[in-house]
Amino acid sequence: MPTQTDRSTFEEALDRLRARQKAHTREGDAIAAARRRLPMVEVDATLELLGPDGPVTLLDAFEGRRQLIAYYFMWNPGRPAAEQCEGCTFYTNQVAELANLHSRDITYAVFSQGRNVATEPADAATSYAESLRYRTFMGWDMPWYSAQPSLDALLGGREKGLFHLICYLRDGDRVFETYWTKRRGVEAMDYSYALMDLTAFGRQESWEDSPDGVPQDRTNVRTDAGAPDWPPLAEWPGGRPIAQWPRLAAGRDDDLGATTGSPTSHRCH
Repeated sequence: MPTQTDRSTFEEALDRLRARQKAHTREGDAIAAARRRLPMVEVDATLELLGPDGPVTLLDAFEGRRQLIAYYFMWNPGRPAAEQCEGCTFYTNQVAELANLHSRDITYAVFSQGRNVATEPADAATSYAESLRYRTFMGWDMPWYSAQPSLDALLGGREKGLFHLICYLRDGDRVFETYWTKRRGVEAMDYSYALMDLTAFGRQESWEDSPDGVPQDRTNVRTDAGAPDWPPLAEWPGGRPIAQWPRLAAGRDDDLGATTGSPTSHRCH
């Protein structure tokens, strides 16, 4: 437990921390300003994606808006729901209301990669159909495509089987890439971690710099049981992405039509 003190001492300590926090906010604003001044690179607007009604182009994915943010989901072809990417599930599950993005002429969409670090690409149509069933199971309704037909060109030499967040800008029928990030950079999609970071125990994960005695035995994304007793990280592998448990409790069907399984789940990064 944190050291107990009186209100005055608490507020003084908080004021010192808040000065650093405000500096952090101002630096974030400066970084965002620099991001808006980055150069851009042209991308083939005709690159093929798979959509619910068949092939579409990257340009089509803009849905007529000026900008597009695409999250590259680490889809694991032929695997059951329990073995899908826990990180991608964690982040995608926090994107709910798109109207605010639309009001700024921005489309948000998921691009399923059809491959992760443990698998080779499967048939694109089959892999995409499985991923759509996962989207239904999770209750998501954002635009969802398969990037598999053009993944090499879209990623442009970046690592496949790793989640990316890529921003595009449309100028008529031309498409440009303006920014991309990966790994912890996709925390821009997150609110759960942001809220956890405000608490005394933080994320409770092993990498954090926390006082002695603070619990640090949690995993952000995968557990062997739903609630209330999450197992420690050491008890992984196995289990499911956390957000799947309430769906199962509500009676949703997690059958993806997957063709294979593995005795030990593969952890996505």
